[in-house]
Amino acid sequence: MEEPQLLHSVTDSVATVVVRHPAKRNAMTAAMWASLPPLLGALADDPAVRALVLTGDGDTFCAGADISTLRGSPLEAQRLAVAAEEALAAFPKPTLAAVRGHCVGGGAQLAAACDLRFAEEGALFGVTPAKLGIVYPSSATRRLVSLVGPATAKYLLFSGELIGTERALRTGLVDEVLPAGALDARVAEFTRVLASRSLLTQAAAKEFADGRTDRDDHWHETAAASEDTEEGVTAFLERRRPRFTWNLPAPEEASAAPRAC
Repeated sequence: MEEPQLLHSVTDSVATVVVRHPAKRNAMTAAMWASLPPLLGALADDPAVRALVLTGDGDTFCAGADISTLRGSPLEAQRLAVAAEEALAAFPKPTLAAVRGHCVGGGAQLAAACDLRFAEEGALFGVTPAKLGIVYPSSATRRLVSLVGPATAKYLLFSGELIGTERALRTGLVDEVLPAGALDARVAEFTRVLASRSLLTQAAAKEFADGRTDRDDHWHETAAASEDTEEGVTAFLERRRPRFTWNLPAPEEASAAPRAC
């Protein structure tokens, strides 16, 4: 039996993280939850990475938490899941969940923490704590509400029912639905676009979209010190593709920078 694990690779500036637990439809074990934040930290610090894709091994995304891990200490299991979700939401570069098959419970929690979600037709989504008598974390609840609105969030949380891609697209839970067999090609195409754009623009936009209101001066100063704006305007006038070079500061540079009060 294959060991449950998170796999990762980097190709053409795009990191791919794969949830693999074939015996339980890619359910997340405690060890897998715990391993996700440091993995994301390493990929965030890698200057070669400009976008990240989260997906599941085989024909399913993630069936949630491995329920056997909840019998011992459900609060500890939830703490690990929330830490992983928050690490994914805080990843400073664009993230995309590529979903096929079941995306349920903790799997839906991870998908919702990504910036974007592309799904293959036939995928099923569900938020199922009511089936187990679990209090869904406040951070995950707020994130779900921000995606689909309070009415749909309550429908999902109260009932634990699964919804298909048509309703998921209509309510904003997913951004694109692809025919069977077309998901990987579309994700590869779109992430190539993401990797070619200005990471400066993307990083600032991600903070603002996620609610930061105290970083306008920081990002204006960063933009003025970078070459991305000049390169973007020059490339437009010369009718060529821009070659953006700005990247996130290295960890030692970020730690040395003064912190905002």
